Amino acid sequence: MAVAAHFGREGRIVVGKDTRRSCYMFENALASGLCAQGADVMLVGPMPTPAIAYLAQSMRADAGVVISASHNPYEDNGIKLFAADGFKLPDEVELQLEALMVEGALDHSLKTGSAIGQVARIDDAGGRYITHVKQAFPNRCKLDGVRLVIDCAHGAAYKIAPTVLRELGADVIAVGVSPDGLNINQGVGAMHPEHLAGLVRQYRADLGIALDGDADRAVFCDSAGNVVDGDVVLAIIGRELARQGALPGNVVVSTVMSNLGLERSLAEVGVELARTPVGDRYVVETMRRRGAVLGGEQSGHTICLQHSTTGDGVMAALQVLGVMVQRDRSLAELASVMTRFPQVSRSFAVSTKRPLEEMPKLRAEISAVEAALGSEGRVLVRYSGTESKLRVMVEGTERHSLTAMVDRLGAIAVAELLN
Repeated sequence: MAVAAHFGREGRIVVGKDTRRSCYMFENALASGLCAQGADVMLVGPMPTPAIAYLAQSMRADAGVVISASHNPYEDNGIKLFAADGFKLPDEVELQLEALMVEGALDHSLKTGSAIGQVARIDDAGGRYITHVKQAFPNRCKLDGVRLVIDCAHGAAYKIAPTVLRELGADVIAVGVSPDGLNINQGVGAMHPEHLAGLVRQYRADLGIALDGDADRAVFCDSAGNVVDGDVVLAIIGRELARQGALPGNVVVSTVMSNLGLERSLAEVGVELARTPVGDRYVVETMRRRGAVLGGEQSGHTICLQHSTTGDGVMAALQVLGVMVQRDRSLAELASVMTRFPQVSRSFAVSTKRPLEEMPKLRAEISAVEAALGSEGRVLVRYSGTESKLRVMVEGTERHSLTAMVDRLGAIAVAELLN
């Protein structure tokens, strides 16, 4: 009801979902609330999150809604919203929607009779999205002769991702494509790349691609089963775009969690790495502000703004495959452009979240660690946005010394918070 009230009571809303059993209940509830406010609903069924962003834009809808908990287990669920332009909503708009969700706030505007909205099922939505993502693959290139494993995590892309890759000519071994409503992300997908690595070696594939439950992120494995994460993907695509002169502003956007090795790899070809707080929304906001076309996160969200308005695992896979085909290089060869710095991270339970600038002992220790690391490392201390925890990450050249630094920073922070 709040979505309809905000985006237009006579508007049209695209509603998609992943493969969790609870999605059926949320889908019906959302459709009922939207129709009760007079909006029309277009149901597209199980569909990747980036597909809803695309369909909301291409079908001239007023908004898109995705029912998904992404990489979480099946017991969880959630709702993501996209505006008519395919971008996620800014914080202030989400707060406006929450204000409309107060019980009884919209009862005065319930529709009756012919004013109630209608529901239609869009049967060709998957085909529209498949055509869209294939257009992002380099012209006149094919995947003939490329053998790959695609792990769809029993999630939203279980039909679409194998179809895209097969239509482009690849020899595809598809796994994680038998959703039962309960097995989404269960030991498979982007959160469990070790499963993919074993299959790549077993089938002697050229590479593997693992999506998460709503297919907005992807991680990869080379032919030896070595995991290639989002940082390496940004290095591969960013350097290629720079070589082609197709990287506006010579900037790539990622978060404070991205490895220092990514920053160094991009700097070798004159490209700046702009860092943001953790979260793909903040990456996209910075990309739009800076005029950048490439951004993402270490976790596997890769955003190619010339093709998509949000993280898209299938799109990212096609970009990596395109570089492989055009450059005639294996994924391992391409991944070698980035040397990873060791990172050690730990989370510490806290009872309060005092501003870090008000903790002088912690600030002094951070300065001491930064001085010891010099230009060969980084320190990141931040509170979790969703849990009562302090996150501490130290990056440098010697892993054994990093662990001690993390433990010392965490102990000082916890002790200072207790005083």
